[in-house]
Amino acid sequence: MLAVRKARRKLRMGTICSPNPSGTKTSSEVCNADWMASLPPHLHNLPISNLAIPGSHDSFSYWVDEKSPVGPDQTLAIKRLARISLVKKLMKKWSVTQNLTFREQLEAGIRYFDLRVSSKPGDADQEIYFIHGLFGIKVWDGLMEIDSFLTQHPQEIIFLDFNHFYAMDESHHKCLVLRIQEAFGNKLCSACSVESLTLRTLWEKKCQVLIFYHCPFYKQYPFLWPGKKIPAPWANTTSVHKLILFLETTLSERVPRGSFHVSQAILTPRVKTIARGLVGGLKNTLVHRNLPAILDWVKTQKPGAMGVNIITSDFVDLVDFAATVIKLNDLLQEDTALAKC
Repeated sequence: MLAVRKARRKLRMGTICSPNPSGTKTSSEVCNADWMASLPPHLHNLPISNLAIPGSHDSFSYWVDEKSPVGPDQTLAIKRLARISLVKKLMKKWSVTQNLTFREQLEAGIRYFDLRVSSKPGDADQEIYFIHGLFGIKVWDGLMEIDSFLTQHPQEIIFLDFNHFYAMDESHHKCLVLRIQEAFGNKLCSACSVESLTLRTLWEKKCQVLIFYHCPFYKQYPFLWPGKKIPAPWANTTSVHKLILFLETTLSERVPRGSFHVSQAILTPRVKTIARGLVGGLKNTLVHRNLPAILDWVKTQKPGAMGVNIITSDFVDLVDFAATVIKLNDLLQEDTALAKC
């Protein structure tokens, strides 16, 4: 039964395909794992800020540790309640926002990763962990998993957005940045003009990783992009109607040059939402029933300087999220073809 579920999930992600014996890929054999490499040549010179790129929200939260202390991102009241073992089990249901590992997300076509990190109380080695209420895997392990994929797929470009830091002093930041350097090396792309970044220029430089660092510490390293270069407006609502209105409004206010843009197509639970669906968790209470409507909104969008760029979602495997976002780039092909007529 588990094998059947995994096969169905891979079919939804579009990652099951067989290589052509000739070494080329037909249209039916193109996997989401190489979707950037598979874009038509006339999109290779387009700024990647104009492309439609699928991303995941709280990308690392496919696994959290119930046995670890509650994270420093939580209130004192929650930390006290979490002394009861059942509370941590319930927290896990609301902390997990993805089913897929980093590798599985990458194979599904996800190219933007929303990352929150923290040191852990009692750790003397300054190890940094992903965090969302509860501690996740070590950042180093996640980076190595991502780098392994990139080495095997040299034309895929990713965005790593480190946007929340907890319990981290300067020494922790230095440790984290060193880990990033060790993991990706020459794959790192130095901060530059957003409009100058195209697939072709990145491929020529053999750069695959853009690191966004929402902390003044970014100024000390040329490969750390400031957080302001990738705004990600947050609707903070449980209403799909309000979310879509917010997404439309913030897109209309998008600055056409100088930055990327993240449309967070996610719903955020209130305290009363959690209380009502305590045992069900985020996926069953809020995401499952609303994701189809969110996907319908995605299907109506168009990429470009004033259109969508990066779109993020919870539980990206529940619907054809990544494939739907990637397909929006077909509209750019149509525009190019019309311009040549």
